[in-house]
Amino acid sequence: MSARILFVTGTNTDVGKTVATAALASAALRGGLKVAVLKPGQTGVAPGEPGDAAEVRRLAGELTVRELVRYPEPLAPDTAARRAAMPYLSPAEVVAEVAGLAATHDLVLVEGAGGLLVRYDDEGRTLADQARAVLDAGLPAEVLLIASAGLGTLNIVALTAEALAARELPLAGVVIGSWPAAPGLAERCNLADLPRSAGAPLLGALPERAGAAEDFAALAAASLAPELGGSWDAEHFAHVHRPDPPRLRSMV
Repeated sequence: MSARILFVTGTNTDVGKTVATAALASAALRGGLKVAVLKPGQTGVAPGEPGDAAEVRRLAGELTVRELVRYPEPLAPDTAARRAAMPYLSPAEVVAEVAGLAATHDLVLVEGAGGLLVRYDDEGRTLADQARAVLDAGLPAEVLLIASAGLGTLNIVALTAEALAARELPLAGVVIGSWPAAPGLAERCNLADLPRSAGAPLLGALPERAGAAEDFAALAAASLAPELGGSWDAEHFAHVHRPDPPRLRSMV
């Protein structure tokens, strides 16, 4: 049986992508799978400092982590590489690493930097190009989109879904990276609207500050759908958080 390969991207920065990657890894480990996490390009972290891959391991437990390049400034990878006079990362390097990890693991998670079309080199190649290269190499890559919950998210989700479809990249689904403790009307309505905008199912909702949970493994399993190794039920979650009916003005 071949490994499952999931490219984890976000609608933007700071949407909970690293914690979501850790939750995916944790749920898979809990299910007895052998998991690897690859961070192709890490930015904003100095040599010797823990990066996103180390944070995933801290939250999820013992798993294989890899990081291909690291740039010191917190910028898009191509800009950070250019300013540091360091080599760019090529899709071919990602393919080689993913192929090696897929040969010895059940699940390979590839966490991007920022959104899908953030550039990694001076030719404008992106995480989407890395995923396309992995698919073209005959490996079964999919993309999982981590989205914010509130206003503004539907447009970015729809744009990301269109970009994936244009490149013939399969979108496995959407996970909300940080579900607020007190969701407003927009967040509640978005539970129905997000899968429509994505053309793909909603596969989880991680509560805000999930990374600080005392029992992260239990939280991860409860926040992800069975397709991702958890027990979260989208229909039940939407029912619990259904919006109040609109107040209609009386016509006098």
